[in-house]
Amino acid sequence: MTAGYAAAATADPFDRAASFLTCLIDSLSRPEALLLPHERVEEDAENGARELARLLLQGHFDLRARREEAELAALDTGGRAQLAAGRTRLEKEHRRQLATVVGPVTVTRCALRAPGLPNCYPADQVLGLPRERHSLGLRRLVVLEAVRGSYDQALEAIERRCGAPAVGKRQAEQLVRAAAVDIAAFYAARTPAPAASTTLLVLSVDGKGIVMRPGHLREATRKAAQRATRTFRTRLSAGEKTCRKRMATLAVVHDATPAVRRPHDIIAPPGGRTTRRTPRKGPKARAKWLTASVQRDADQVIAAAFDEAEARDPQHRRCWVVLVDGAEHQLELIHAEAARRGVTIHVVLDIVHVIEKLWAASRCFHTATDPAAETWVGAQAARILAGDAPGAVTDIRTQADRLGLSPDQRAAADRACRYLENNAAHLHYDQALAAGWPIASGIVEGAARHLVADRLDITGSRWTVPGAEAVLTLRALISNGDFPQYWTFHTHRERERLYPRPDQHNYELLA
Repeated sequence: MTAGYAAAATADPFDRAASFLTCLIDSLSRPEALLLPHERVEEDAENGARELARLLLQGHFDLRARREEAELAALDTGGRAQLAAGRTRLEKEHRRQLATVVGPVTVTRCALRAPGLPNCYPADQVLGLPRERHSLGLRRLVVLEAVRGSYDQALEAIERRCGAPAVGKRQAEQLVRAAAVDIAAFYAARTPAPAASTTLLVLSVDGKGIVMRPGHLREATRKAAQRATRTFRTRLSAGEKTCRKRMATLAVVHDATPAVRRPHDIIAPPGGRTTRRTPRKGPKARAKWLTASVQRDADQVIAAAFDEAEARDPQHRRCWVVLVDGAEHQLELIHAEAARRGVTIHVVLDIVHVIEKLWAASRCFHTATDPAAETWVGAQAARILAGDAPGAVTDIRTQADRLGLSPDQRAAADRACRYLENNAAHLHYDQALAAGWPIASGIVEGAARHLVADRLDITGSRWTVPGAEAVLTLRALISNGDFPQYWTFHTHRERERLYPRPDQHNYELLA
């Protein structure tokens, strides 16, 4: 099937593609092809279509090469010097390889030269060719596959798409890092859609550990790993940590319409719900925006979240609700950032974390299979949701005292009480429900699982900071639904870096 088109005349750059198409049609219409099973015909047609696309692309580049050669040959010395900053010597037939999504092609172009100066290739700028051999289409495919699964899986998917190995593993890692360099600039140039002053502005922050290579841990973690002593040689004992993780900080900003609720809309009353009243639904998140970083510190990620929130509400006219899980360091950073910007925030402790503490405390008073434990947790949670967290703390401690539990037996109950007392300022759920605020940080918890656990925490992964940062920020970008707009932005920025223009400062975001 290839012998016919290989010998075709080359007067027309597209002759090879036309000859190959004729041969492909002939191959699929032969009597022996009519006896093949459908999967064999399907495979031949797919491979043929890919090769046809490659030949069409090659023919296009050959056509452009001929026209460029004729145009530059027609210029006088002065015209060439003006075009190429003083270079006047014309050399033809300079070739470079370009790996594309349909296979490798050769780009032929002219060089303009002058003594002591590097070659100038006008066609490279017109075509926007990258410095490396991988086309922007192939880079885009690498990014989308590499952030979805492991690099090995990505390379397998790319090979299936391109028909042959198009990129190596180390090259794929480098392309992913290079693709993420403009994300901060992209979001800095973007203007969020406006919202009504009655719309809630909700922020939440979380942290998630990523297993790193030894040289890429934070200094404190690295020193802790050096000081650590192991009870066992082959496994950890109780309380020991691996000290192999670097904490990534994630933040979510979203809008929501207030939705008034009552405690029993959150927690079912004892005995379960009846069908007479449907629980009211909470505020529904919209216009979600995620950011995450393992390279930057938590204060920088929180500042980025406040930047996004302030871009949505520059006059601070909306109600800002911040959902937290009780981490003291995060709370300190959040309050410091709010004070620096002069914005009033309403901090709410995630109710799911509260209920988890209550379930742990219930084991002090009930067995793991006792149905009464659920009733006990529901009663305490309803009391806290009604605004009486101090009463719930008193009740738990009184019950532990009455049963005469030892310090070990009541440890979980005491931890729950301390958790409620330490976060007493953020437990006004009665006010939050009456105002229609969200009281659970499920969005950022889900983001932590999606952005980190589903990709960076796969079995055997050990990350460098640049590699983890690139994958993490690209996954956040894709989750925000901004990848198509970002890729346009990134390709324009990449082109400006390679081929700067005098009017480069007038660049505007193309959405």
